[in-house]
Amino acid sequence: MNTVITLSSADANKNEDLPIVRPTGAVTLFSPVGEPVGILHASTLTAFRTALASLCLVSKRAQIRTLTVFGCGEQAYWHVRLALMLRGSTIRQVNLVNRSFSPSCAAILKRFYGVQAVIKAREGWTDCTFGVLTPGYGEYHRLLEKQVLAADVIFCCTPSTEPLFDGSWLTTHDARRKGRLIVAIGSYTPQMREIPIEIILQAVKPHEKGHRHFHKHVIEGGVIIVDTLDGALKESGELIEAGLESTQLVELGELVMLHNIAASEAAAIMEEASSGDTASITSLSSDPSSEMEKLTISSGRSALSSVFGTSGSRPSSPIRAPSFPFHRRSSSQGSVDRQKKKSDKEDNLARWLAGGNVIYKSVGLGLMDLTVGMHMVKFAREKGVGSHVEGF
Repeated sequence: MNTVITLSSADANKNEDLPIVRPTGAVTLFSPVGEPVGILHASTLTAFRTALASLCLVSKRAQIRTLTVFGCGEQAYWHVRLALMLRGSTIRQVNLVNRSFSPSCAAILKRFYGVQAVIKAREGWTDCTFGVLTPGYGEYHRLLEKQVLAADVIFCCTPSTEPLFDGSWLTTHDARRKGRLIVAIGSYTPQMREIPIEIILQAVKPHEKGHRHFHKHVIEGGVIIVDTLDGALKESGELIEAGLESTQLVELGELVMLHNIAASEAAAIMEEASSGDTASITSLSSDPSSEMEKLTISSGRSALSSVFGTSGSRPSSPIRAPSFPFHRRSSSQGSVDRQKKKSDKEDNLARWLAGGNVIYKSVGLGLMDLTVGMHMVKFAREKGVGSHVEGF
């Protein structure tokens, strides 16, 4: 993979006749033998693959009717577009919030309204409405608070250097009765901020055993989900300001890995039950790489432990909770008790992902450009797109 970036001339700011060129890149993908197979617009590819990762969590939510989105650029577009593709049958309102009604605002609305009616009908969002809110409105702050509170999912897609909304709006007892997924992907340096620090601290606040809650609220997981642990600790301004440690973070890839292992474990148990074999299950694979996979999962288990111990409302969820395969089946009462505790913890995790307050912070994972880019080239070949170009 090779990336080329176009920048303004060094004299562009001195000479009014020279255009100001925003950083624009192209990614060239090569085959294993070194032949070029595709050239992709870098910002589109990055926005698309970032949204794909975010949608892993969007897919887990039990209910999504309202999206509130900060920003009107490529990242905002692809996060909303893929959410509509995945959950369009229930989404009825998309609130776009921007610092001004810029050309990008008009462009993003045009793109959504320009989607063919047959596609909207197939994906279920024919009746979805879109609106843009900017500080130019007289009641901007009141409307912004209303849209933040109404949101089931909040997408933060701006390179902001200060929080995008008042943190107190989502930390009151009444606000915490509703679970929200907050996805922050716009800020990527220690100086940038999108999410208020109050919300970060609330999300990782430890729950004291035996503490009685007089106000019911949805599950707080006790952790922040990130795309990359090292990157988040070094580049995420919100997490750095909050002073979070690695034990308070869990990587998105780990949750996906756990889900895949759970599916394999469930299939193995079903196969064993159908065959009548009562032998103990001690591993899921003889592949040595699975041992490394187990070590990776084990390293982040402490960050997930607080998720399993929380209590809260039980939103209906079609999601089967991930399970840890590190146990041996036994008919003893002790094993039954352990299995029950394990199941309760898994149920809490599933309820948190489906209806609790979940925060996902992404600072970018460059390897995904290569992986997703190659899949896009493969898809284009299958559909005949660009078949007239040599090599396709």
